[in-house]
Amino acid sequence: MPEPQKPLDFLWFIPSSGDGSYLGSDDLSRPNDPEYFAEIARAVDRLGYSGVLIPTGAACEESFVLAAHLAAQTERLKFLVAIRPGTASPSYYARLASTLDRLSRGRLLINIVVGGSEQELAGDGIFLKHDERYDHAVEFFQVFNDLIHNGHADLDGRYIKARNARLVLPPAQQPAPPLYFGGSSDAAIEFAGEHVEKYLTWGEPPAQVGEKIARVRASAAKRGRKVSFGIRLHFIVRETDEEAWAEADRLISRLSDDTIAAAQEVFRKQSDSVGQQRMVALHNGRRDRLEVSPNLWAGVGLVRSGAGTALVGSPATVAARLREYQALGIDTVIASGYPHLEEAYRVAELLLPEFGIGQPVAPLRNSFGEKQVFGGGGHGGNVRTAAAGS
Repeated sequence: MPEPQKPLDFLWFIPSSGDGSYLGSDDLSRPNDPEYFAEIARAVDRLGYSGVLIPTGAACEESFVLAAHLAAQTERLKFLVAIRPGTASPSYYARLASTLDRLSRGRLLINIVVGGSEQELAGDGIFLKHDERYDHAVEFFQVFNDLIHNGHADLDGRYIKARNARLVLPPAQQPAPPLYFGGSSDAAIEFAGEHVEKYLTWGEPPAQVGEKIARVRASAAKRGRKVSFGIRLHFIVRETDEEAWAEADRLISRLSDDTIAAAQEVFRKQSDSVGQQRMVALHNGRRDRLEVSPNLWAGVGLVRSGAGTALVGSPATVAARLREYQALGIDTVIASGYPHLEEAYRVAELLLPEFGIGQPVAPLRNSFGEKQVFGGGGHGGNVRTAAAGS
């Protein structure tokens, strides 16, 4: 008999560059307000998600600072925070990581983001070609890991030089916060097999995801290692499939062809990310071929860089699609939806129960045991059902 699938670990997303209800439109948009991010974090902390991904980039709030802000307002939530090699020294990042892990009592997860835009990287003072960035990252994490695990490091490398580097205060987690990473190029696959605990893929069709997982497993096996796997997806979940697809159409209903063309041109000119190229190839900027696999919709990627696909459908439908990814080895889902506060509730209420995920703290009782139904919130309270009095 096949082994039973392991439980899925669900994380949510903090939209630190802003949020909204319509892609490609300012209608009902929300600015990047730290208190709004805190609202989302407090909600997902109660709803059953294990953590949040905080993105990095020139358009985003700085991820370590924002994580510290949110950690002070949550209890259980873990924070997947980006380290971009080259924007600071490995010694400085080791101190940042250790301090945040200590302040949050062991709630730090580290997301390695090597970067996929030469233009943005140049603004951060990084002038390395695509594969060379991974050579640089290998040396960076040699020093970073030595510090995080042992408290000292020395390296006379081609890119990184550290002489008697020290980290006095170790992180709370033992031996260290885990390393997450995503990348689709050959160089990225080899880096993942050697250095990370969890490999992340964007939401490609299952066959393509399975092919990448196999490559990462082989890369890790060559080094006597094992890697676990996660997937980054948007979700449009409604009570019926028809409602969900109608919501997908609504999400891009105010998105013009000119806006799509401008976004796709930026992706082509400014990104050397293989993963981004694979996202674009799913739809090539066309509205008429957005369901790229059953219930996998690429409409988000018409204007959003990075993760550009959503699972669309009823709870049962979306759960069935997720179980296909589980069967390939996916054990972690990093989820999001527009707008992120409301959709965090919707996914938690409709989809998470399909996987046996409930709120971490039992809700307070709202009666002394009588069966009741919601009565609209009036001053008389809820309504006792006939069955309760019989």
